[in-house]
Amino acid sequence: MFNESNYIDSVNNAMTFIVAISTILLVGITITMLYFVYKYNAKRHKKAVNIEGNMTLEVVWTIIPIMLVGGMFWYGYLGYNTLVTPVDNATKIKVIGQMWRWHFEYENGVKADTLYLPAAQPIQFEVSALDVSHSFYIPHFRFKQDALPNRNRILWFQTDEKGTWDIACAEYCGLNHWNMYTKVHVVDKPEFDKWLAKQAAGTK
Repeated sequence: MFNESNYIDSVNNAMTFIVAISTILLVGITITMLYFVYKYNAKRHKKAVNIEGNMTLEVVWTIIPIMLVGGMFWYGYLGYNTLVTPVDNATKIKVIGQMWRWHFEYENGVKADTLYLPAAQPIQFEVSALDVSHSFYIPHFRFKQDALPNRNRILWFQTDEKGTWDIACAEYCGLNHWNMYTKVHVVDKPEFDKWLAKQAAGTK
């Protein structure tokens, strides 16, 4: 079961990994720097000597960064691959960005400017834009997808957590980009079906 979402754990784990590696590097580099500042202090009359042609050092400072960057990339790739590989039974919703608002289109033809989703149900978003580049971003669930003109970008999503959260645009798109917000409401399946039927009846 997805207490928050199918994607949030992978993002949190990737972020924790990157922060941990960055912290280790920061501490290690700082300690090394302070050590050499002390060792080669002018008052101690120490003279630094260049190290040339040390194959071991060259291999170490080449291989270790490759391994660290590769690990970061792998964590990110696993999360991204999950995000863009929807399950077969997902409900499809079109997400359309336009300066400076969001539109949502459901499979039965309902259109809305606020996103309603059923809890515990897989959702497939088809993200695009009508004018310039936008980015469909729900901070609470840790995912975003670029909304590009004349292109459909696919991602899927599922959560058991019910509530209301912000949807933002994470790509600068012009004068009122700062105010390109709407809401996502995650509700029980019966409540979602009732809302969808009411919206469908209102469009007839």
